[in-house]
Amino acid sequence: MKNIFLILLVLIVFVSCKTGAYESLSSNIVNFQSVKIDTLFQDKISIRAIQMDKNKIWYAADKGRYGFYNLDTNQKIENKITKDSLKLEFRSIAQTAKHVFILNVANPALLYQISKVGKEARVVYQENHEKVFYDSMQFWDDKEGIAMGDPIADCLNIINTRDGGNSWNKIPCDKLPKVMDGEAAFAASNTNVVVKGNHTWIVSGGKKSRVFYSSDRGNSWSVYETPIVQGKAMTGIFTADFYDANIGFVAGGDYEIRNQNFSNKASTIDGGKTWKLVAENEGFGYASCVQYVPKSNGKGLVTVGTSGIYYSSDSGASWKQLSSDSTFNTIRFLDEKTAIAAGQNKMIRLNFK
Repeated sequence: MKNIFLILLVLIVFVSCKTGAYESLSSNIVNFQSVKIDTLFQDKISIRAIQMDKNKIWYAADKGRYGFYNLDTNQKIENKITKDSLKLEFRSIAQTAKHVFILNVANPALLYQISKVGKEARVVYQENHEKVFYDSMQFWDDKEGIAMGDPIADCLNIINTRDGGNSWNKIPCDKLPKVMDGEAAFAASNTNVVVKGNHTWIVSGGKKSRVFYSSDRGNSWSVYETPIVQGKAMTGIFTADFYDANIGFVAGGDYEIRNQNFSNKASTIDGGKTWKLVAENEGFGYASCVQYVPKSNGKGLVTVGTSGIYYSSDSGASWKQLSSDSTFNTIRFLDEKTAIAAGQNKMIRLNFK
């Protein structure tokens, strides 16, 4: 009898400790109920790419425009690049400690390096081809970066830099996975490329929607299937984010049926090798950008798109709408309770409550 009582006591203590651990973990997850929105600036502008740089929010936009908003002085500083009669539209932006990089979306592809101090802009890469269309760009660190675009041949169009962005080189197709017929990408929010440490993920869409993965900064690649809606030119993954090397989320949908809220969101816990559809027939429809909430243990997610601003506290299993404003293309977090979003004609600050 004494042995039975001892075993029961051990089990009670074990279960109590485990329950306490789970409660402690859950208590760290903030469950947002609302959002306070402050408009930073309004203008006749289309912004699809933003970059956080301490107190500055850099942006890349249409009509050759780029600039930053200073959160300390509440001022917008904007510049414009003109080149011949070209209508430049910048949808990709990335940075190192000293420079900001912006990339034109169409032919010719023009990648500019901009000094953060003097704001001088110079072309560090140019590509002329009728099919050229760049979608997204990121840096792993101050030396190495990557940009990707739609296929010109039978692979995604990928370039990289190993010298801080001073020079860029195309990765040959024989070193990349082959794309399927009708597989491309969408320059929706500069989130087609995600980097964490040495890990890199690239998402595709169109008639085929997959995840391309590299564990070594783009030197070797694997490709994985997803259950996201695909098969038409405007279907597939439009945006991705990873909380760490294992936990990730993709979203998108059918741009031609923007309220369709099934087969448009999926999560992974194994680094992108396998994906599971979540919140089927629930939450938002088409989404152009998804981001993890910092310090949320991979549970907090926020999306923007034509359905408005949505939030999940349970890794995407359920969603609540925090704003019906459908004009935002992209969003980035400043900290675990503050984010910046931009899109059609404005940039805002969101304070989550």
